[in-house]
Amino acid sequence: MSKLNQIKLPVSLVTVDDLTRIAVEQNVLEDEFNWELVREHDGLINKSKDIIWLEFGEEGKFKAKHDKLAIGLSLLMSPFNGYFTWQTTSVLEIITDNEEGLKFKTKNSVYTLTKISNK
Repeated sequence: MSKLNQIKLPVSLVTVDDLTRIAVEQNVLEDEFNWELVREHDGLINKSKDIIWLEFGEEGKFKAKHDKLAIGLSLLMSPFNGYFTWQTTSVLEIITDNEEGLKFKTKNSVYTLTKISNK
């Protein structure tokens, strides 16, 4: 194709800051964090604005959501859409549950969940 016959497409130069702002506006990313989850064996840290505890039925299908930790529930960290940041497997054991936070064991890992303030 010669230069004379090329199709010109308008291009908008978008910065990383613009993409981040758009992702936050569309609830794909969060810019406010109230919870911190640390996986014990590798120190992986996930932060989110909100959390919910999920219950699954015998066939592995969603059954109910809960506000508090209990054996058999999975933790889901916000945003609560197709872009959630983290979901644990089912809780097998609650190691600690106090003002400082929660420590629990799942099928795959041991986690510490703490309430944090925005920095």
